[in-house]
Parts: sequence; structure tokens; C-alpha cells
Amino acid sequence: MMRPLLFIICVVIISLSCSERKTPADLIIKGGTIYTMDDRQPIVESVAITANRIVFAGKESDIKNFQGDQTRIIDLQGKTMTPGLIEGHGHFMGLGYNELELDLMNVKSYEELVEKVKEAVAKAKPGEWILGRGWHQDKWTTKPSKMIKGFQTHELLSSVSPNNPVFLKHASGHAGFANAKAMQLAGVNQLSPERIGKEHNEGGEIIRDAMGNPTGIFNERAQQLIAQHIPEKSEEMNSQALELAINACLRSGITSFHDAGASRSSIELFKKFKTEGKLSTRLYVMLTGFDPELVYENFRNGPEIDSTGLLTIRAVKLNCDGALGSRGAWLLDPYTDRPDFSGMATLSMDTVARISILGLKYGFQICAHAIGDRANREILDRYEMAFKANPDKAKDARYRIEHAQHLSPTDIPRFGKLGVIPAMQAIHLSSDRPWAIDRIGAKRIKDGAYMWQSLLKSGAKLVNGTDVPVEPINPLASFYASVTRQTLQGEPTGGYEPEEKLTREQALRSYTLDAAYGAFEEKIKGSIEVGKLADFTVFDKNLMKVPDDQILSTKVEMTILGGKILYEAKK
Repeated sequence: MMRPLLFIICVVIISLSCSERKTPADLIIKGGTIYTMDDRQPIVESVAITANRIVFAGKESDIKNFQGDQTRIIDLQGKTMTPGLIEGHGHFMGLGYNELELDLMNVKSYEELVEKVKEAVAKAKPGEWILGRGWHQDKWTTKPSKMIKGFQTHELLSSVSPNNPVFLKHASGHAGFANAKAMQLAGVNQLSPERIGKEHNEGGEIIRDAMGNPTGIFNERAQQLIAQHIPEKSEEMNSQALELAINACLRSGITSFHDAGASRSSIELFKKFKTEGKLSTRLYVMLTGFDPELVYENFRNGPEIDSTGLLTIRAVKLNCDGALGSRGAWLLDPYTDRPDFSGMATLSMDTVARISILGLKYGFQICAHAIGDRANREILDRYEMAFKANPDKAKDARYRIEHAQHLSPTDIPRFGKLGVIPAMQAIHLSSDRPWAIDRIGAKRIKDGAYMWQSLLKSGAKLVNGTDVPVEPINPLASFYASVTRQTLQGEPTGGYEPEEKLTREQALRSYTLDAAYGAFEEKIKGSIEVGKLADFTVFDKNLMKVPDDQILSTKVEMTILGGKILYEAKK
């Protein structure tokens, strides 16, 4: 009688053993610290991937069930892995073009800027446009002797380029600097209107001297007076810029990118690259509000939600005010360093209200650029009106305010209450805070600038990023700013307004799971969980534990998209 019973027990044991065996995975990653952003198991020892999805995340002792003869093994050798980083607000083609044109981000003086232009002129054909971006007069170590309304004037620039038109965008993208040749081609002179806009209090401004002469500075929409004369870029150059942008993302550990305002031609190029299998960064695209025809055409056709998670188009970007650096941010009270001016709206609030209502109707997320406290209030007001008019569609609208840099204290709780997402770039604090106090004064800085912790406490979810090419596409710099609130030089000790610092877990979440939430994609990415896309970033140091002063020296070792290694640092 014992033998049959023993036989049955053996069969049961063998059956149980066989049932534990899994289909071999394509890839196994182990041997390091893996932060998941999954509250149920924040850290795991190993991950298994089949095709482009995660099939296991847990203890290394359990991973053997997924290992087969053809399974590739990656040993992290003590390195740290996180979900693939998501750039929550940037300009994808601008990132690529920035590598093709003059990069002025690191110039330290007007003279250095002029020298770079002089070198470019020497290589250019007569009449060829010289283009660049990145200058910021408040970051120069020495200021020009002649400045008007806080900006340099064109004479020195014009002297080195008499025959080549020059147009150089401010780092913020909200102002441009032209030489005399460019202004001549554009027909800009003493008779040109100073303000650009229907009511001359919104749109843009040509900065002039006391005699009424244009200084070469074109603020906000006034830039179009020059830009419309710049020849269109060739298809070859556009493709080159897109390839450069993709490669820059992969080097930086970026697996997904929220493109804040794409044109029709850019979207067509994205689709072409996807069809050809060359789109190696996941794109969440906001249609540019500068092209109403494009917006309304997409409203009629409906959102394009890519089941592969590679290219999704379901948002609209509205540019509603300017930037603080160019004094274009729309404020409730005048600028401290320009008491006659409070910035400007760059889009009619009636248009914002109409698009906000239509966004709910047609299933599109609305993302409004607002930096100044008045702009933020006006946008929140329009969103709230739209939500009240269509409460059913408003339940999970996830409307966003891009930047939300300077807020009235009374408006901070409205973000959580309304479910509006502040898409903020922490690096802007590092770059702007030293001079921003001159723009808006100490009280407005303390009560309402870069209010990350206060916004989280309101119930809002933060989306982080760099606003590239306004800042370099360096997520580690933004992570550092998030947790220290210091400049990249480590100043001041303890950080600016330290009560608003993010914890490291909050900072990583703003670059992963909450960034995915900001694009309705938290169910497919943003954390390391079974069933989600196998997008990962590997660092040479433990980003969550190294001392603050080692964050910026941390390097991206590997970028994995859909289970494929697309970037690996050279040994």
C-alpha cells in the first residue's frame, strides 16, 4: 500500500516543480540596486524581460525560473537601475537644431557672443543667415556698458557681420537678438510699431532706444518679424536634427520625451522615422497652438494613441505668456527692475477658454505655458470654467500648466483641487534663482516661486524636465536642483527656500511614474512592474544614496528601450 502512495507523492512534487518553470525570458538584469517606483516593492534584485515587456521583478533567487539557453544576462556589477527617465517638457527638434547651430549657452559676455558670430561669419557665404541660441544677459559675468531695458544693443554684433543677417535666440526662446542686416531685410526701423498684438498689450515688443531706434531685441511674438525671413530648413537638415535629438536623449538616459509644441512638419517627420524603425525615443506630442489649423484638424480626427507607446499625439500646447529672463512673464504686479512693465499675455484668454472647452470635447489634453503669477491665475480660471461646463469629461482631464514657475500663494491649492498638473523644470531654479530675485523681489520669490513641495501638498503631481534647449538635456542636473535647490556650483549652502526641496524619492518619481501620469501613460511605463514596457536607465552610482555633491558626477551607463540596449557608455 505504501508504494502507490509514494508514487502519487512523487508525481505531485514533480508536477509542482514543473508548474514553477516559466517560459525563458529574452533578457535578465541582475546584480545591482534596482529602484522600481512600485510602492509594493520599491527595490528589487532582478528583472526579466520578454519581447519589450517586463515579465518578472523580484528576488534574484527566483529569476532562475526565467533563465533559458538563449536568455541574455546583464550583470549590473553593483550599478543602479531605475525606470527609464522621462523628459517631461522639452522641444525635441530644438534639441537637435541646437547641435547644428551656434550654441551660446555658455558664453560669459557680449564680447564672447560677438566673437562666436565673427567666427561663423568667416565660414559662411555672403548673405547666409547666422543662427544660434542660448545667450542670457543675466548670466554674463560682465555686462555691456550700454544696456537698454536690461538688454544689450546690436551695434557691436552688426559691426562683425555687415553682410550676413544674424538672429540669435535668447536661452528662454522668448526673445531674439538681430543685427542691422537682419532688421534691414525684415523692414524693421523707427517707424515699426513698438508693441505687437491686437491691443498692443499682448503679443510682443520691439525694444528701442531713447531715439526710437530698434536695439535688435525682439521680445515674444515680435520675433516673428525677423524669423519669417529666415529660409526654411531642408528635409536633410531636419532629419539630421532629429537623429541628433534621439542620440542626445539616449546618452542622457532619456527613454521618453514630452515634446512641448510640435509643428505639422515635425510630426510628419516623427511618423516617417517611426515607419522606418528609426524613432528610438518614445514621444508624447503636444500640437503647437501657433498653428490653429493643425489643432482643429486633429480635434476633428481625434487623438492618435500608439499601442506600442512609441508616438502618441493627444495634447495641445498653448503659449500664454513669456519668460522671466526677457521680462515677458505676465505678472500680477510690475517687475521690480522695470516698474513700468508687468509682462504680457502672448495669447488671448478667450482663445485659451475656447481651446480648453474643445479639448474636453475631443479628448485632448491642454498644456498651457504660464510662468508669471498672473498667467497662471488666468489659465487656472479658464481651466476651471471648462471643467464646470463639462464635469463628466473633466474627471480625468489631466490638464497641465507648463513651468508654473511663479504663483500667487492663493492659487497654489487650486492645482490639487482642480487636478491640474504643474510640469516644472527644477533646473530653472538653479539657473534663474540668483537673478530672478531682481525681477520680482524677495517676497514674491519666497511666497510663490518654484513651489514644488507646496504643490505636492496640494495634491498635485509634479512632472520634471529640462525645457531643452533652454537648458541642456541633463536629467541629473534637474534631479540635483530638485533635492538641493542650489545652483550647479553648490550655492547657497542649504539651498534657496529649502522647505520646498523634494526628497530623492519624490524627485525620481517626478522623472518617471508621475511624468508618465502626465501623459496618461502610467499603466505602460514609469515604474518597473510586470506588464510594463522594459525601459530602464542604469547609473554608475546609487542616485538615491550618494552625497549631494556626487549627484552631478554620476554618469549614465546604459539606456534600455523596450528591452534593447540602445546606449552603453564607453569603457
